[in-house]
Amino acid sequence: MSRSVALIGAGAMGGAIGTRLAERDTRLLVFDLDPKKVAALVEKGATAVSSAAKAAAEADAVILSLNSPKIVRAAVFGPAGVAEGARKGTLVIDMSSIDPEATRALAADAAAAGLRWVDSPLSGGAPKALIGQLTCMAGGEAADVAEARTVLAEVASNFTHMGPSGAGQTTKLINQVLCGLNFLAVAEATALAEAAGVAAAKIPEALRGGRADSAILQEYMPRFASRDYRPTGRIDNMVKDLSGAQDLARQTGIAMPMTVVCAEIHRLLTAVGLGAMDQAALMEFWARRTPPA
Repeated sequence: MSRSVALIGAGAMGGAIGTRLAERDTRLLVFDLDPKKVAALVEKGATAVSSAAKAAAEADAVILSLNSPKIVRAAVFGPAGVAEGARKGTLVIDMSSIDPEATRALAADAAAAGLRWVDSPLSGGAPKALIGQLTCMAGGEAADVAEARTVLAEVASNFTHMGPSGAGQTTKLINQVLCGLNFLAVAEATALAEAAGVAAAKIPEALRGGRADSAILQEYMPRFASRDYRPTGRIDNMVKDLSGAQDLARQTGIAMPMTVVCAEIHRLLTAVGLGAMDQAALMEFWARRTPPA
């Protein structure tokens, strides 16, 4: 095994990243507060550890896959956190999707603690992680980003250095605006096709290669049409990301009216209990006059 990697956070995304790394002969040390998630990776060949500090102490690099800046900060700088156990100079790769301002603060605090920080959020979801085809957008020092690229080589087929700390997270917000609007457009088009008596499941084939084509159209219109809500990307996570994009828009003075509508529909579905469901559950917005409670 060429390197030891600590994985902090083994949820849907972290679990997929960990599975791919373990299968590709990485010595993987995993910590998560949910023992069932850790056990799932242990079955794939990972080693369970009792704290983020212990994972970092044995690792050449640390990958974070967590849900919010608060959780990231606690995992790194809290009791038994990464900073407590990691050797000086350890590279921390944050693959969480959090806001750029919080990322810059985390990177500065990491530098003060003798750690190197790269923000490397991703696109492609768990399915792409499992086959090593994630798209990653990175922010940080060039040398650190180059090292992060080698650590993530087995999970990311497209890895781009976007600029200094926070640039990766900014790019991820832009990605989420594009994805959120595309999801919503495809869901709306599916509803129109169904109402007009056209087979929505055949539309991706009919439009393949045309200007309306996209990966989301090809993957999701059949799922929208069949009401396949198996989770690959949660609605409430999109709320978080679109909220971050709106915050950035306010800071920069950019108007984003389409993003506002998209975010509010996602918030509405979250408010009625569908936040943990996949983006495919956007179809519930059109299923009735009001979304199901």
